[in-house]
Amino acid sequence: MKIVVTSLFVEDQEKALKFYTEKLGFVKKHDVPTGEYRWITLVSPDEQNGTELLLEPNVHPAAKEYQKRITSEGIPATMFGVADIHKEYNRLLENGVKFTMEPTKMGDVTIAVFDDTCGNLIQIIQQ
Repeated sequence: MKIVVTSLFVEDQEKALKFYTEKLGFVKKHDVPTGEYRWITLVSPDEQNGTELLLEPNVHPAAKEYQKRITSEGIPATMFGVADIHKEYNRLLENGVKFTMEPTKMGDVTIAVFDDTCGNLIQIIQQ
């Protein structure tokens, strides 16, 4: 068994698509109309047949509450791995990404956290 798709609640699908492709560098895999919303998935440019990230609209009250609560408590919604966190941190800063935590060594890993402008905190990690 393997993870095929994982979801991330977003406040605005179009804004999220723009942020995740233009600022972060993910590649759009699927963009299918599903009535009022869309099935939008992204993949890593390095693993285009790998796990897909679904930009899921947070229209359900439970989704909105979940997203609001974890963000307000500083809990990242998901984590992305990077090879060189300092290089990635600087690249994202140059792209206008706002960090809530600079790269910080924690044991054998280094993490940083940024705001995705769509209601989420996202953690990056170098292992």
